[in-house]
Amino acid sequence: MLSRFMSGSIRNLEREYSCTVRLLDDTEYTCTIQRDAKGQYLFDLICHHLNLLEKDYFGIRYVDPDKQRHWLEVTKSIAKQMKCQPPFTMCLRVKFYPPEPAALKEEITRYLVFLQIKRDLYHGRLLCKTSDAAMLAAHILQAEIGDYDPGKHPEGYSSKFQFFPKHSERLERRIADLHKTELIGQTPETSERNFLQKAQMLETYGVDPHPCKDVSGNPAFLAFTPFGFVVLQGNKRVHFLKWTEVTKLKFEAKTFNVYANQKEDKKIILTYFAPTPEACKHLWKCGVENQAFYKLEKSSQVRTVSSSNLFFKGSRFRYSGRVAKEVMEQSSKIKREPPEIHRSGLVPSRSCPSITHGPRLTSVPRTRRRAVHISIMEGLESLRDSAHSTPVRSVSHGESFMPRSRSQATDGSEGTAVISDEAYSPSDSVLPTPVADHSMEQAVSRQINGAPCSIEEEKESEAGTPMRGEGGDFGDGRSAQEGAGGDLSLSEVEQVNKFVLSVLRLLLVTIGLLFVLLLLLIILTESDLDIAFLRDIRQTPEFEQFHYEYFCPLRRWFACKLRWVGGLLINK
Repeated sequence: MLSRFMSGSIRNLEREYSCTVRLLDDTEYTCTIQRDAKGQYLFDLICHHLNLLEKDYFGIRYVDPDKQRHWLEVTKSIAKQMKCQPPFTMCLRVKFYPPEPAALKEEITRYLVFLQIKRDLYHGRLLCKTSDAAMLAAHILQAEIGDYDPGKHPEGYSSKFQFFPKHSERLERRIADLHKTELIGQTPETSERNFLQKAQMLETYGVDPHPCKDVSGNPAFLAFTPFGFVVLQGNKRVHFLKWTEVTKLKFEAKTFNVYANQKEDKKIILTYFAPTPEACKHLWKCGVENQAFYKLEKSSQVRTVSSSNLFFKGSRFRYSGRVAKEVMEQSSKIKREPPEIHRSGLVPSRSCPSITHGPRLTSVPRTRRRAVHISIMEGLESLRDSAHSTPVRSVSHGESFMPRSRSQATDGSEGTAVISDEAYSPSDSVLPTPVADHSMEQAVSRQINGAPCSIEEEKESEAGTPMRGEGGDFGDGRSAQEGAGGDLSLSEVEQVNKFVLSVLRLLLVTIGLLFVLLLLLIILTESDLDIAFLRDIRQTPEFEQFHYEYFCPLRRWFACKLRWVGGLLINK
């Protein structure tokens, strides 16, 4: 307690704070902000640095000391939102995924969204079948290294890039074949646009998964996409509600409720449980912002939302910003020369902000199992050292790339859609909600299998985010059953605490109402206001009886006591 008080005092003495923001290409932007600077100031600085006008799709994310991630609110002070000591470290990410990313007005915006979706693909948030995965990876190759050149790209060159959590040799060969044959002649801009068109058709496009549990204790991932609310459980999409169907989002402690109206006035309520109350509140705020952004016609329709049905309970939150339709209308009015973009392998220009790339992994990749000629190895080494944004991967002898998915219909909000042959399992270091730490053996196992397992590879978070193994808190049913007893006891305590808080709130409201009535009574009896309704009240027999039999004696008693207390003070 004392250390926290002292650290807060030290912070208050500082007039300026150092702030570092990690951009989507893994470069860092460092600046100095005033103590009372709001989030909008920092966000505008970054957008100016990137020469970005279509900025409403992006946001700044940070993590608190409890490993819970948050979106920086632009209307509030940065220092008050950050619960740690400066210097502050945050990251720029896509907050609202464009419904049609390939149709964005400016190339710089499409490029940044391309970097975000490529990151989603790498960390398992964007799940797809193998044929789609091969085409997406081929577009990335074409955008970053250009046309296939036998002199520069030796056999097996595609295996040295890490596009997904896991690779198979068959997938690597398919990626190389597509890059060699079908994409020749495409410019980086064309490849990125085709990549975005392909990605937006996938079931998990725009998914930022929040780990939760359903009422039966089974693990699930909740997400908000440009098209609605999604629940992923195992290898299936068990729920999809369009934004027009979602009516209310509520939370209390760790319980998150979604109210929706479906066809034929069918009303449903979906209930899920977050790991912590803070995680549940973050989930609720993300839902409120996404619903306002994608559903409303104008920002003037945005209203303050309460997390509870009772006016004196819960949290209140209001989305501040433009909605999707306003953003698209504003983008159509942009008229300027397209800003220059510095992609991988290109020399940056001094005429505009730099968006450059560098290799994300510095370790030399291990050789493949088959023998490779020395000249080929030299070619791979030169390829590894080039300035590309896709990380060079360390080839392992582990499992194949990722589960094959089955095709499914995306329209229709009811029914269960199979998204893969295996469970949806994004990299734990990129989840917006913290989960239990895993053991070192599980971490080593993930690294051997080629999956991203550390925040150094991700460079996503601000201060090491927690990770878990494949069988963590939200990974298997047995651990959920083992924790059921502890969760039950905690829930009982939380219920008692909630009841006590409710009683206290009700008591405060009652006292406030009595105080207001007392003020009104004094105005009626003591004031000389000659107002019609007050004069009518004073002339009623009941009020005159109350005034002479109760109020006047009480006033004389108070006046006597005050004179007595005043006499004692004067004598002393």
